Amino acid sequence: MFSLDFRVHSEVGRVRKNNQDAAFASPNLLVVADGMGGAAAGDLASAVAAKEASEGDRRLDNEHLVEHMAGIVQRANDKLADLIENNLELDGMGTTFSGAAFSGTMLGVAHIGDSRGYLLREGELKQLTHDHSWVQSLIDEGRITPEQAATHPHRSLILKVLNGAGDTDPDFFELPVLEGDRVLFCSDGLSGLMSEEDLHELMSLDDLDECVSRLSALANEHGGHDNISLVLAQVVPQSDELDAAEPQLAGSALEREIPTIAHEEEGPGYPEPEPAEDPDHDSTEQARYAPRESRNKRRWPTILAAILAGAIVVGVTFWGVRVYSSSRYFIAAADGQIGIYNGLPGSLLGHEMNTLVERRDTRISDLPVFFQRQVANTIGFSDLASARDAAKTLDGYATRCARARQQRLGPVKQPGEPQPSEPEGPGLPTEPVATASLSSSPGGQTNYPTMLSPMSPTAAEEADPEAC
Repeated sequence: MFSLDFRVHSEVGRVRKNNQDAAFASPNLLVVADGMGGAAAGDLASAVAAKEASEGDRRLDNEHLVEHMAGIVQRANDKLADLIENNLELDGMGTTFSGAAFSGTMLGVAHIGDSRGYLLREGELKQLTHDHSWVQSLIDEGRITPEQAATHPHRSLILKVLNGAGDTDPDFFELPVLEGDRVLFCSDGLSGLMSEEDLHELMSLDDLDECVSRLSALANEHGGHDNISLVLAQVVPQSDELDAAEPQLAGSALEREIPTIAHEEEGPGYPEPEPAEDPDHDSTEQARYAPRESRNKRRWPTILAAILAGAIVVGVTFWGVRVYSSSRYFIAAADGQIGIYNGLPGSLLGHEMNTLVERRDTRISDLPVFFQRQVANTIGFSDLASARDAAKTLDGYATRCARARQQRLGPVKQPGEPQPSEPEGPGLPTEPVATASLSSSPGGQTNYPTMLSPMSPTAAEEADPEAC
């Protein structure tokens, strides 16, 4: 058996006006929640998640860890649904949830959103959780790299959160622990502002207090543009003192009061009775999640109105993205050849955001290495004419390289055959992108900063046929 030596930290950061993160840690439970919704009370949503975790704080055996976490997540989501029904101005609030229950030998992990869990074991750092975000979906599809995702303009778009809806679909899994393991759960205000190398270095510090202090300080040094919250725990030999340590709430869970929801009345002046506890069920069985029964039918008009409003918002947002994407073009690979696409790279809600407009005869493998990489990462344009001009220029580069390779193989040059000239044309990248903002060049190219390789060939490489 083991115990957890844990630390908790949550702060506003350097830019935000209030803290919409919440955290909870105890000898049995570690949780971080990152609220969203701005005026729609993201701080309330995260506070609900953290306080629901605190109310479910108990030591369980290995067999019930995942069920226990599923119950906490579902009850937090139900609480959000009740609050929204009671006050529709709260509609739109939501929160991530990333944490784990501890049995003494194993962690039962629950995760939804883009807060993260990390494990440092025997000097190796591993990300335990998988972000439920749009940029992560692009990484999974091979559209962009993790380095490009760090500066992607839509990196804050989250696909799954707790928001009172019925289809939350969190991730659950179990993780056996070893003595010396360090586990970190944090909001993206921390993980989004430092590299894994930074995390690895600071999580390896001997002193846990120094580790927490240095992590939060580095996030602030890198801008501190979001709330910064984390819970850090080290697996140590069993200790009665650590197992009796006081649970700790942090962030919005200490600052935001959760409104009381009055029970619906079933008759004049008679409140709905509270369900009686079943003495035959012990605390372990009660920790297992059981879906709630349907509420009073009078809720359905409000629920349907909220569903309709949400569908309208999603529809309008999707339509807006589709309209915007229809005016964008980019060059990318099309079955090994240069292709011109209309739209944006990637997909949204399972729908591809682009269509193939034109497939050139030019093979990508005929291009210089530099432009092979540019095409692999996509090259964006604001209109079709600019994309076609750039594609013609790429055709010229490919022709030159094909001839250069043929010359290296020793072909006989025909008398009067013109020498290939250096292709010229607007719209192709020649220098690394220096800023992370979206800009347009005079040739009509839209520079997607996360889509372009930071490499650029030297003059010697351009002149050398081997560069092909």
